[in-house]
Amino acid sequence: MNHSPVAAPPRPLLLAAALTLFEGVVFIGYGVLELVNLSSERLSMGLTTSLFFLGYGAALAWCARGLRDGRSWARSPVVFAQLLQIPVAWSFFGGETKGVSAAIFTVSVIVLVAIMMPRSLQYLSDDE
Repeated sequence: MNHSPVAAPPRPLLLAAALTLFEGVVFIGYGVLELVNLSSERLSMGLTTSLFFLGYGAALAWCARGLRDGRSWARSPVVFAQLLQIPVAWSFFGGETKGVSAAIFTVSVIVLVAIMMPRSLQYLSDDE
């Protein structure tokens, strides 16, 4: 890492980490809701959906901590997740889910911009 152990992460990177943590918490919450609403008619689908969202949310939360701590490994999975979530946002566009679409898209774009800011990239750099 290119920063000293006492150097604070740049604000854009903290914003990216906070929003990524928020996404992780939302996905974990969705996974829990799926578990709570399991029914015998769709037990297999409900369990796999729950496990997917719990794992995805936990991974995002772990990566958010990595961003905050300046771990360069965290950048790629977070960027990948945001790039996946933009088409997901598009799939929600229309009817009553326009708000969901706008929220997913906005958060994803903010995270991408914040993580790609020169100060964020420098903080996450492995270069000595």
